[in-house]
Amino acid sequence: MGEATSLAGRLVTGPLADRVGRYWLFAIVGYAITALAVPAMGWAGSVGAVGALIVVERLGKAVRTPSRDAMLSHASAAVGRGKGFALHELMDQIGATLGPLIVSGILFATGGAYDRALGVMILPAAAAITVLAFLRHRNPDPARFEEVAAGEDDGSFAREASGDASGVAAGSGTASTEDAPAASGFRGLPRQFWEYSLFCGLCLVGVATFAVLSFHMVGAGVSDAAVPVLYAVAMLVDGVAALATGSLYDRIGPKTLLALPVLSAFVPVFAFSGSVPVMVVGVVLWGATTGVQESTMRAYVADLLPTTMRATGYGSFALVTGNGTMLGGTIAGWLYSNAGAGAIIGFAAIVEAVAFVSLLRQLRAARVR
Repeated sequence: MGEATSLAGRLVTGPLADRVGRYWLFAIVGYAITALAVPAMGWAGSVGAVGALIVVERLGKAVRTPSRDAMLSHASAAVGRGKGFALHELMDQIGATLGPLIVSGILFATGGAYDRALGVMILPAAAAITVLAFLRHRNPDPARFEEVAAGEDDGSFAREASGDASGVAAGSGTASTEDAPAASGFRGLPRQFWEYSLFCGLCLVGVATFAVLSFHMVGAGVSDAAVPVLYAVAMLVDGVAALATGSLYDRIGPKTLLALPVLSAFVPVFAFSGSVPVMVVGVVLWGATTGVQESTMRAYVADLLPTTMRATGYGSFALVTGNGTMLGGTIAGWLYSNAGAGAIIGFAAIVEAVAFVSLLRQLRAARVR
């Protein structure tokens, strides 16, 4: 229910943010919902109450994410969207690692006091909202950063925005910085956007979730305690891959994404091996694909859409990719139980080959246009 709320909710909050233009408001409210819901879980007195708060926390993500990604696409225009989304992914992974470690440390020190362990999360949440409020005060209109990238603003603002037009993704075949008339909801999104979203969804269908990978690893002799360590390694690779492919995207454009289905096809070949060292290679590849998905894959969305439809686009994009992830995990789990790991390898190879050809055709069509 929580993930359904997070994904489906963006079909409402994305178009609404584009319609009213209050991106900062949506971002701040979304983070505030999460800031209140997470500490409240520590005082919840029943499983039902915790479940309800999880749904509320995911609602906060649905409220903020389309607007956050739209503003990030604006702010990164002057320095390169690949680098901008890569930096976001790297910082996101740092936070996603430190948060659980803090909670774990407090639980260990207090003998399992969840009220204190989760209650302390109000501090970084309050700091994040304070930073957002400060940024809103300094830059009430994030779309102005795109004017800087296009050389349409004065020199002082350009220096303040810390960039020039040289970082804008090359070779995208689009004119993303031009404001098109606002369309009516997600149905007004261009065909090229939907074709690209389908490519991304297919890539994710072909990649098994870490839950399926870890199930295989434990069955093959990897200890339960080692699985979180391997996941941490994957997250480290995630950040490095995001930075590498993000920088490459700013130089050569969306051709960078042709590496995604290739890497994804090799994940099950290694990850579902019977050898632990080979499985570690698979985990590293899985982390690399995740880094590309969470950074460079999102950067190209901004280059396919006008500024007036970014939040709508990111909301719709998240729904497609989220369903791809769900299908990928479900199919991989079913194949593993009924046909063995070899079937997952064959399935992934077919799906990723289709995805590769799909993106190749899109890039060729964009050059023709």
